[in-house]
Amino acid sequence: MPNKVAKFGGTSLASAPQIRKMQAIVQADTERRFVVPSAPGKRDGKDTKITDLLYLCHELASKGLQFDDAWTPVCERFVQIARELGLKLDLMPMLLEAEATIAEHGRLGLGADYAASRGEAINGRIIAELLGCAYVDPVELIFFKENGRLDEEKTYATITKRLGGLDRAVIPGFFGCGADGNVKTFSRGGSDVTGSIIARGVGASVYENWTDVHGLLITDPRIVEGAYTIETVTYRELRELSYSGASVLHEEAVFPVRGAGIPVNIRNTNDPEHPGTMIVSGDHPRAKECYEITGIAGRKDFTIIQIEKSMMNAEIGFGKRVLEVLANYNISFEHMPSGIDTLSLVIGDRLLKGKLDDVVASIRAAVKPDNIDVDSNLALIATVGRGMAHRPGTSAKLFGALGMAGVNIRMIDQGSSEMNIIVGVDVGDFEKAVRAIYGAFVSETSRPRSL
Repeated sequence: MPNKVAKFGGTSLASAPQIRKMQAIVQADTERRFVVPSAPGKRDGKDTKITDLLYLCHELASKGLQFDDAWTPVCERFVQIARELGLKLDLMPMLLEAEATIAEHGRLGLGADYAASRGEAINGRIIAELLGCAYVDPVELIFFKENGRLDEEKTYATITKRLGGLDRAVIPGFFGCGADGNVKTFSRGGSDVTGSIIARGVGASVYENWTDVHGLLITDPRIVEGAYTIETVTYRELRELSYSGASVLHEEAVFPVRGAGIPVNIRNTNDPEHPGTMIVSGDHPRAKECYEITGIAGRKDFTIIQIEKSMMNAEIGFGKRVLEVLANYNISFEHMPSGIDTLSLVIGDRLLKGKLDDVVASIRAAVKPDNIDVDSNLALIATVGRGMAHRPGTSAKLFGALGMAGVNIRMIDQGSSEMNIIVGVDVGDFEKAVRAIYGAFVSETSRPRSL
């Protein structure tokens, strides 16, 4: 039987009216058989997320303190939602059990996983009651190994067996069963991962991720007002954009569905008619339809350590010794542009904090360079797109746009796939550079057809 997995984020389920929108979306398509809800998010800018309150409850309990001031708003929120939805579901047994267990875990010095998971668990009960379908506890479906990694074999076999016989079901996101039998959560935002795992386990045709935006945008709308939605993006492009600073899905969420070739459709709960963004594999038919670029993303606060030495290219092991210095200080690098007599290391400032002078001294001792320059205040901008490959003039258009905008390019790096071009600019030129690149590649004539 065809099926879709629909995951709804916290803003989509923040209140009874929002949950009604979710209900309409699910009931509008009979293929939406499996629903993965998050905990209620913020209703407005002054509100507090349920999950944040639950973490606070655990923190207070672990210190032997009363947590009524944090717990009461949690109870009131869920009771209000159920009442406004007109449900006869009795939440008190669930709430009392959760309160007692949080207190016990705090007293025993156990982690916050159980407390943090109750937002999804209780919200899942409400949504299952509203939709009139089965509630399945993810503790019975998703299993972690002792090292904290997902036990894929056991998890997928269990999901296939347990959910295969159900017409519809609600499975809360964010948590599963640890190796010790207790509740274990993913990192924050992990409901995306749950949805992806369930989609793979049931062999979904599509994994829908419902949120409060029209999918992924070509660039940050805080920099480029009215930035267009990306119509189709491949998993590889998504990885590049996410790595370069784009705010997209939870970084682990794409791997289960990517391996199974299941498309991800990011949609807006507040505008369900909008097609959103489709994330597909490179051989998917929609991947063939592409624009010159797919997206622009960037991050600030990097430092370049520029190493110069004559005849560096002839010195065996030079690069190895430089990288061994970074490893000794537990530092990773972002990029390593090089020339015949030069090698540069691009490193995040946070990794160099309190270590820079020692790192430079160690490099001097290790490779005895002619000169080392340290240049901070760097921002990296990645222009990503499968349509860039083998297309003449792409680099010229990008660099020309930056030149016309008066932006000095301090570093250039391009992957061998020709899917992205990364430039380093002064932090003060970051926003100007992003706008220049966007203006060069995106116009009214190249806007996504779905808009």
